[in-house]
Amino acid sequence: MSTIQLEMIWQPEKVLPYILHELKQYVERITPVHQIYLYGSRAKTPIQDWNKLDGKDWDIIMVCNFPIINTHIWTTAKNYHIDLSIISKQQTNDALQHRKHLVELFPSDSLTVHLNDQLINPVKEKET
Repeated sequence: MSTIQLEMIWQPEKVLPYILHELKQYVERITPVHQIYLYGSRAKTPIQDWNKLDGKDWDIIMVCNFPIINTHIWTTAKNYHIDLSIISKQQTNDALQHRKHLVELFPSDSLTVHLNDQLINPVKEKET
């Protein structure tokens, strides 16, 4: 039986910090991380609608000095359902050209800032 915690699939307040901190640190033991991109369902869906993505994994591209193939030890083995691709700088142009919906998570962290603002300041009820 799998040890994947299905609730981690769509919990941005737990998965995003893991991607941007612990996962990034694991990869940086091997090669520097230059950029991190979100692609797939979350890159196409507004943050406020992410709750509709139940059962969808996280699609992440990390741009490093060279590609790394076997990344499951840092993702599914850690109970996170993340489709992680680690590509080289040379592969980035091709990836950016073919993937229309990409959101940069690192070095810019505008998604995390926006998400944290939503978690701290939930939508207020309309005044009557």
